Amino acid sequence: MHTRPRASAFATLVVAVALAGSTTAAAHAAEPTATTPSAVTVPDITDPAEAARVDSVVADIDWFDCSNVVDKGVQCGTVDLPLDYDDPEGPTTSVALVRVPATKPTAKLGSLFLNPGGPGGSGVNIAINAPYFLPKDIVQRFDLIGVDPRGTNFSDNVACFRNIGEQTDTLLPTWETAYPRTTAQRTDFVNSAKKYGQACTTLGQPLSASMSTANVARDMDVLRRTLGDEKLSYLGFSYGTYLGNVYANLFPDRVRAIVLDGVLDPEGWAGTEANKAVPQTQRIASGDGALKALRSILTKCGQKGPDYCYLAKRSSNPSKKFDKFAKELKQNPIVFDDDFEIDYGLVMSFLLSDLYQFEAGAWVDMDLDMFMELQETPTNATERKQWNAAAKKFKARLKEYKQFAADQDAQKQQLAAKVPGFAFPYDNSPEAYQSVMCSDSLNPGNAASWVAAGNTAAKTGDAFGQMWTWASAPCASWTWKAVDEDAYRGTFDHVTSAPVLVVGNWWDPATNYNGAKAAAKLLPNSSFVSSNSWGHTAFGSSTCVDNAITNYLLTGKATKGATRSCVGQQPFTQKLDSSGYESLSITPQKGRAPITIPVPGEVPSL
Repeated sequence: MHTRPRASAFATLVVAVALAGSTTAAAHAAEPTATTPSAVTVPDITDPAEAARVDSVVADIDWFDCSNVVDKGVQCGTVDLPLDYDDPEGPTTSVALVRVPATKPTAKLGSLFLNPGGPGGSGVNIAINAPYFLPKDIVQRFDLIGVDPRGTNFSDNVACFRNIGEQTDTLLPTWETAYPRTTAQRTDFVNSAKKYGQACTTLGQPLSASMSTANVARDMDVLRRTLGDEKLSYLGFSYGTYLGNVYANLFPDRVRAIVLDGVLDPEGWAGTEANKAVPQTQRIASGDGALKALRSILTKCGQKGPDYCYLAKRSSNPSKKFDKFAKELKQNPIVFDDDFEIDYGLVMSFLLSDLYQFEAGAWVDMDLDMFMELQETPTNATERKQWNAAAKKFKARLKEYKQFAADQDAQKQQLAAKVPGFAFPYDNSPEAYQSVMCSDSLNPGNAASWVAAGNTAAKTGDAFGQMWTWASAPCASWTWKAVDEDAYRGTFDHVTSAPVLVVGNWWDPATNYNGAKAAAKLLPNSSFVSSNSWGHTAFGSSTCVDNAITNYLLTGKATKGATRSCVGQQPFTQKLDSSGYESLSITPQKGRAPITIPVPGEVPSL
């Protein structure tokens, strides 16, 4: 790994422009607010060796008009980029991208690269949808660029199995339960993880060993230059924050504006010599954040009372009621329709999906009330009617998630079928997810280590800790040997040529708020937005957050070291009415970046 020399601090610059136009809401009690700008040293320079190999690449984008499939004027393209930047003239991999032209080209500021997270989320899809959730000023003044990271989606696909049957045989144990709870299940999970790692080490190579976030950042830098931008403007969500962070540290003097929303702790994600014995997905403490959010919702429901939430109708202490419900469910799962078992893992995976929503309080309240009703044995006609209503609701919820997943897959296949040159051999999203995670991170050697790690994570994150921890089990280094020698291991403290805007959501169930604080603390030239809001990521949760991000992207300016505090929609602010929560939908809300909602029972994603 190349090191990056610091530029000599022969001068200092003073950043004097604040995040203009944002509406400052009431500050979270734990967050200080800086009001004065502070000195910024001269930015670090890109390592000359890194610059030489990236800058030597000449990218020839094969653009074609795909507005017959998507919106008018949108361009689709593919570009061949080096499989290994140590050998820029060697083998290549095809990367798919789209460009949504600025609607006011005379005032264009340049290109804005977008990434929705994942790992493995589609930059193509988020860019196509961006005009419907980004503010008009951004859509007018930037070409919106979506790149499908190498190995994923419409780019050349990584594939660790010969066919979907082999993939299913290997991964099925991890699809049948949210996390292993019995000795037999743990054995199945460990064996699956080992087979998974071995498959991606053999059939998956060379692409599985070339998909580190660092290589995606290098691809993005080549495309930035090819598109004519002197410096990068970037908006990344969830895992996409790690991509933005890696870019900022690989190419610190090439930053115009980088927004990190829903931030991964970079040292937790990559790992260090000190923490490599702890699995990657335990280090980032997603489970702890999810449990914190759930417990807060239960407390707030009790405080507001039965006029505002269903659980308070069941008990004046919803937290205590939940503990009793959980204890009984762990001992005796609910048998539904004679052959379907609702166990604690399934319930908690439903709640994790609920916590991804801005209206997390309403979703948790509705689903827990439904499951508590199903747990009870009806003894009279009235109770039987209530139980049947809950059963009907549960069936509808299952159908909704299945339909949501099917719709997402259908849209992807439809676009692939109509757009020539885009790859889509089979659903490689499991391999895409894992190949990035395992390339990026240091992990224990033996997949069996995840048994103890999951139990440890459960102490502070309950079932959420188990779910998140087991997600990285295939990365066990004794069996996953597809190593990307150019993956980035840090440091994450480079001085960038423009401030990096770090946005942390206090109640985020996937990217723990502490990860945002850690990233901001490491980056010397960063500005922090602390959002007291719910769901995964903060953009779209309040005018305060949206204005801060918008003004920063337009100006490229923010106050170094400042903390802006914002407040989003809070749970249980409106009384229940006759319709209850029936209007809720898992379809992403208007004005919000499309995020991946974990389907109950499957491996959670970022």
